[in-house]
Amino acid sequence: MAFHTATGKRGFTLIELLVVMTIIALLLTIAVPRYFGSVDRSKEVVLHENLATLRESLDKFYSDTGKYPASLDELVTRRYLRKVPVDPITDSATTWLTLPPANSQMGGVYDVKSGAQTKARDGTPYSEW
Repeated sequence: MAFHTATGKRGFTLIELLVVMTIIALLLTIAVPRYFGSVDRSKEVVLHENLATLRESLDKFYSDTGKYPASLDELVTRRYLRKVPVDPITDSATTWLTLPPANSQMGGVYDVKSGAQTKARDGTPYSEW
């Protein structure tokens, strides 16, 4: 509700501004936690997808060559992947933890896990996925 001053200019009262700011603050307290929760959920979904893609590429490489690649970069070099995917939790493609096969003559990378040191929303460490 605007008012007119003696000079004819329109404006808002301090009370009106405080009421609007209070309403905005209340809406933000509802929306912000939901937003950050959805960001965390989406990062976990992307991590699951990237792990599945990497593991599928490792399996295909093994099926074609009879051994595992020496590194994740070999999957790119041999065109099993266009590029090594980014770990969405660490925001880096270089933090993947690679696990070698039991027999070292079979290659260098048998499995891959996230290099993140934190825990997921369900309490499990990302490095166990």
